[in-house]
Amino acid sequence: MSNDAYPSYDELLARTPSGASWGVFAETPGRGMASFAGAEQVAAAAASVSRGRVFNLDHALDAFDPPMARARKAPEHEILSAHAESRDDVLHEFFLQATSQVDGLRHRRASGYGFYDGVPDDAIRAGRPELGVQEWAERPIAGRGLLLDVAGLLAERGEPLEHRDGSVLEVEHLDAACERQGVDVRSGDIVMVHSGWARWFIDAPNQLRDEVRSRRRATGFRQSRELARWLWEHRVAAFVTDTFAVEVLPVVPDSDFLESAPEDQGMMHQELIAKLGAVLGELWNLDELLQDSLETGRWDALCVIKPLNLVGGVGSPPNATAMR
Repeated sequence: MSNDAYPSYDELLARTPSGASWGVFAETPGRGMASFAGAEQVAAAAASVSRGRVFNLDHALDAFDPPMARARKAPEHEILSAHAESRDDVLHEFFLQATSQVDGLRHRRASGYGFYDGVPDDAIRAGRPELGVQEWAERPIAGRGLLLDVAGLLAERGEPLEHRDGSVLEVEHLDAACERQGVDVRSGDIVMVHSGWARWFIDAPNQLRDEVRSRRRATGFRQSRELARWLWEHRVAAFVTDTFAVEVLPVVPDSDFLESAPEDQGMMHQELIAKLGAVLGELWNLDELLQDSLETGRWDALCVIKPLNLVGGVGSPPNATAMR
């Protein structure tokens, strides 16, 4: 846990809206909890690179075809030619959150209160910069990435994840994974959680993928205030998973946010994004990084997240890289 001058999570709960970090990052408006990863964290992570090994953390743009979200689809890539010696290309219907992604701070609005930091509704439109993903493109989110193998933890316990039914992940699994791997979460870390869901979905036969899409079932974290507390008290700069939505779907019946997020049926996206300012990553490609961790016993890496420099973007592929 951090001993810095930021308010505790209990102090955030006493604010309006409850659990919000609005105004806490006054010197870096628009970045939310990415502000926890500053120059000190970047320099320390860069100094840890010793082998020069580089890892891609993005799946292909068409890896999830069709995507889990029924309102999205994989882009259509067209190659153009003005003459025989020239090539150009364009993506048609490019949904920026249909594959590996980061959710921008304008992705969710806090019910009854507004967008993060009180940004007015009329500012959340194309071309306006407030809370856009360009905040993390113009100054990328970089620092120590810490991989937590929750799938490995539960398999070792004899409790393997059942992705077909949408297994529920708990905050306790994060702490247990840290203990099992002999690591601690540090202020400014980019925490990456491996569940195996993305690889499972990509490799699943079409009939099984259609089944989980139609049932809208996906492995993820329980909708609990304890996860928000864990992220804030550990000063996590970005919380990344290889799951569809970070949180489990469908929402657990006893969600802590049934009343505060009625439009989302109790999902915690509003709580984490619109109130806390959390940077959430979904559907990341953690396979190669995990394999290297298992072979070397090293679970950290220099990590860089560089979204598209789209002014006013709601989300983006992360264009993420890890280095060891």
